[in-house]
Amino acid sequence: MFRGVNNITMDAKGRMAMPTRYRDRLHERCDGQLVITVDRDHCLLLYPLPEWEEIERKLVRLPSFNKQSRRLQRLLIGHATECQLDANGRVLLPPPLREFASLNRQAVLIGQGNKFELWDEQIWNERRDVWLAEEDDELDMPDELESLSL
Repeated sequence: MFRGVNNITMDAKGRMAMPTRYRDRLHERCDGQLVITVDRDHCLLLYPLPEWEEIERKLVRLPSFNKQSRRLQRLLIGHATECQLDANGRVLLPPPLREFASLNRQAVLIGQGNKFELWDEQIWNERRDVWLAEEDDELDMPDELESLSL
């Protein structure tokens, strides 16, 4: 499981160093092979290859005549890019994906269990603050979350 918030600095070539604490798990789980794609919140999603393949199988099986399913397939599968951790534990982020997420030098990598989210640091801070300030009654809570006890 990947968890935690990590501040990342990207180099001029668009490479980000994967935090050391995740590298061994990524090498064990997927030999450093990742898939990066876009998210509707304008961040990037980084999956270990086996996790992505499972998601991709589910996406491909969605009904092709459903408008929302097709949009999701086009976004997630269409932007999916395979990447490899290099010998220094870095990942090269493709320019179109960096542009999509407005990634500059300072970024934030958020562990999300089976994947990571990668955000521009300023955008992450703004969104996080908005989410924390939202009133509970403004949120439309799914039934599954109503019974969750933290």
